[in-house]
Amino acid sequence: MQFKDQIDFIRQHIKKNKLRVFMTVLAATMGTAFLIVLASVGFGIHDTMRSLMLENRLVTQIEVYSDDLGAEEAEEMKGIDHVKAVVMHQGANAMQQASLGKYTTHGNLLVTDFKEEAKVGFALAEGRLPESTYEVVVGNGFAESLIDESAAEKLAEALPEGSEEEPEIPSYKGELIGKTFTYQLGDYGTGELYDDKTELTIVGVAKKPSKDWLVDNKIYADAALIPELEKIYKQDKKEEVTDPLFSSMLYVYADVLENVKSVTSELKDQGYNVYSISEELDQIDVFFLALKAGLVFVGTIAILISSIGIFNTMTMAVTERTREIGVMKAIGAQPKLIQRLFLMESAWIGVVGTVLAIIISYAVSLVSNWLLPIIVGAAIGEEDFAELNVTFSVIPWQLVVIASAISLTVAIVSGWRPARKATRIDVIDALRREL
Repeated sequence: MQFKDQIDFIRQHIKKNKLRVFMTVLAATMGTAFLIVLASVGFGIHDTMRSLMLENRLVTQIEVYSDDLGAEEAEEMKGIDHVKAVVMHQGANAMQQASLGKYTTHGNLLVTDFKEEAKVGFALAEGRLPESTYEVVVGNGFAESLIDESAAEKLAEALPEGSEEEPEIPSYKGELIGKTFTYQLGDYGTGELYDDKTELTIVGVAKKPSKDWLVDNKIYADAALIPELEKIYKQDKKEEVTDPLFSSMLYVYADVLENVKSVTSELKDQGYNVYSISEELDQIDVFFLALKAGLVFVGTIAILISSIGIFNTMTMAVTERTREIGVMKAIGAQPKLIQRLFLMESAWIGVVGTVLAIIISYAVSLVSNWLLPIIVGAAIGEEDFAELNVTFSVIPWQLVVIASAISLTVAIVSGWRPARKATRIDVIDALRREL
């Protein structure tokens, strides 16, 4: 029998039993679509989390911990392969106050090297990076932290005695770029500020942190300011100076994410304690790999359930065509040919079901990614949630291949036993059945 004749044989049976074959294809389609859509949720959430982490420069940042960190160690680290920049942050260990007119804040001065910061993209909401000693960048929450303390005290006094209501503290509302404020150090022990003051000019405002609950009210100054502040600290401090004014934290930045592990290993070999967000990323990847495997397994159960329908359909096909099989055997058809005919029919059901499932799955994925953010945003009362870059469903080609392979394999296996049964039909019994 030629291949064309084999196709005609299958087509004739399908035409005779359109409804039954349609329901079987529908079951196979639903099972495969369920697998793809279910697993796509795991891929979507994983993709969203990775995107949120990778869009931040922290993904290539390596925090270095050691009791002895200085400019010399930082220079040595710059020589490590694949190191893009080495940034040393130095925080002032003293009472601090920044004053802009009648507004004050107990700011936190952070000294850094802006040349190195520029290499790794110091994120600014507006303005530019400092180019001289007395130019600074302030955090996004700096203006909000500047308050009029005298006005706040008056508002508090005006409240009725015993009132639990908290007065609205007036904060600075004007522009920051170009403004000059006074920075003072002080003594934590006495709570007094030193007499010497430093005038600093704001030339930039840092971008808001990615985490909404973080408030950045820091003052970012250039390392050239350190000598002057240390001089003030030593001159104005009443008792003998024993502790340094600044404590250091070193950050090493790899050129690309793929090289973070090699840089981290090199730093560990040199005796440093290190931490990088890429280690968390690896843990997330492992977690989502297990999650996606579990979702694929659950989806496979749905396909296995649909295989019952394919098995029943093929069993009925063998029963209904017993006499045809007997005639084919009588005229010399080989058992392998008969078996192949029924396997081709079950495979056809699997192929059609898989193709339809893929089309439906992509449609469901597109609709869910558009509709779910709106529904979730409305449910939790966050109108801006729909504007966030949250992906609920992603269907990579690997998932399509896996689902197709499982679906086709299950379809062929489901038709295997009925096909084998067809090869064992006795010719004489088959011909007598219709006589």
